[in-house]
Amino acid sequence: MKVVLTKDIRDVGRAHSVIEVADGHALNFLFPRKLAVPASASAVQHAEMRQKQVIDRKELDVKLITARVVALAEGRTTITKKANEQGHLYDGVDAAEIAAATELPEEVIKLEKPIKELGTFEIPVAGVEAFGTISIDIVAE
Repeated sequence: MKVVLTKDIRDVGRAHSVIEVADGHALNFLFPRKLAVPASASAVQHAEMRQKQVIDRKELDVKLITARVVALAEGRTTITKKANEQGHLYDGVDAAEIAAATELPEEVIKLEKPIKELGTFEIPVAGVEAFGTISIDIVAE
């Protein structure tokens, strides 16, 4: 039976793709859980339109991330945290905090471990097509 998946299903397929599955699998598993719909002409057309929208959105995201990385590479971002007299932070700076300060998605920031000291750090950034480093200044409050 041909079905159109409504969600990503591991080992089966991606959302909005038309696949062939066993009748029992479709009737007993996919349809009751609303993971797929029968592959009618309108459902296939709708799925193709949604796939195109998803691809266009990913291309736009890549362009925006690339532009943001290039803009950040030229300057520095400052994060203010509480620290003791020796320059050690009470709370480390992790990828989520850097992502919030730089307005980048957290998954493109490649930080091995949280930063726990004051100073200037070069943070690697790697997306689909955008890669480089950004400078982060961590200063005391």
